[in-house]
Amino acid sequence: MEVYIADAVRTPRGAAKPEGGLATQTPHGLGAALVDALEQRTGIARDKVDRLSLGCVGQIGSQGGHVAMVTKIAAGLPERTVTHTLNNFCVSGLTAIGESAAAIAAGQADVALAGGVEMMSQVPFMADKADYYRAREFPPRDQYIPVVLAAERLATKEGIDRETMDRAAVRSQQLSVGAEDDATLKASRIKIGSLDRDEVVRGLDMEKAGGLKPAFEKMSEHYAEPLEGEEIDYRMTVAHAPPMADGAGLALIGSKEQIANPRAKIVAFAESGGDVRDSLLAGFTAMETALERAGLSLADMDRIEFMEAFAVTIAKLERDYDVDMEKVNVGGGHMAKGHPMGATGAILLSTLLDALDGCEGRYGLVVTTGAQGVGSAMIVERIAG
Repeated sequence: MEVYIADAVRTPRGAAKPEGGLATQTPHGLGAALVDALEQRTGIARDKVDRLSLGCVGQIGSQGGHVAMVTKIAAGLPERTVTHTLNNFCVSGLTAIGESAAAIAAGQADVALAGGVEMMSQVPFMADKADYYRAREFPPRDQYIPVVLAAERLATKEGIDRETMDRAAVRSQQLSVGAEDDATLKASRIKIGSLDRDEVVRGLDMEKAGGLKPAFEKMSEHYAEPLEGEEIDYRMTVAHAPPMADGAGLALIGSKEQIANPRAKIVAFAESGGDVRDSLLAGFTAMETALERAGLSLADMDRIEFMEAFAVTIAKLERDYDVDMEKVNVGGGHMAKGHPMGATGAILLSTLLDALDGCEGRYGLVVTTGAQGVGSAMIVERIAG
């Protein structure tokens, strides 16, 4: 069974600070606001929804207690609606959409809401204090390494230098600034309270980027055992890392019989595991698998939303793949707009649909990657309305 996307919406990304533009909201409140928006935009009533799946990484505090279930209650979804809250690190939002699409294709649901939410102003990075983060009973190569150290390791291993990463960061910032003046690129971004922009975008040029100092070497002192004494040339600055952010994204998907006027069709979805030390490579594997399943190439893609999981990943994409960068992250990316972890994949899908509409393109690709070797990718085909 083919699966269609009626619509996909997102909140603005707020700074993960007490004074951030979304910091006084609740995770379930963001989800409920997006359910309202989808109902208004598509005309598909919420009582049709069979399933709600939300990705969320920090499942404690305001995000604990099964945040998808709480969102179901806040949004007034039917009692019969099945709910799932899942954690697949930074690819969680796209995983939720992919798994929901599989449920529809298998006849387990007709209409589903899927996406993710993360309020990092309320639940900071690694706030769950999982034992695994410090566990030493595993062999060193299987122990946890913070993703920023994995990015530093990858930059050294791949020979991606500081200037290349500076250029990637500047590109992301400058495109993000420009996107705020392009109504098409923010057509599916839903104002929340008074916040109507991605507030962590700060603008950057090569002179400013070059003046920043490497920022992450000291962190490695706590992870000497899993790093096994590797020589790492610490070169990444804060400009090369996506800022922590609050945000949510949600897609409404279903069978053709249920989605009368879809924006897009899901063509292929793929996930990948990977080496925990080369964790940021799993997204590339998922991308290659999705393209193979679709029988398409990067050249066939009219727009690509590639998660900027640190500058090293987007730099590697440009260097190692036959890709037209004029089609990639045309409205800027994570290094500028921020990274609400569990929401990211869903936010990027919504962003992709806007970008495809803007160029009247046919095929689009979302690629996400995360810590400890997780990656996912989805290809969609835009349906001209």
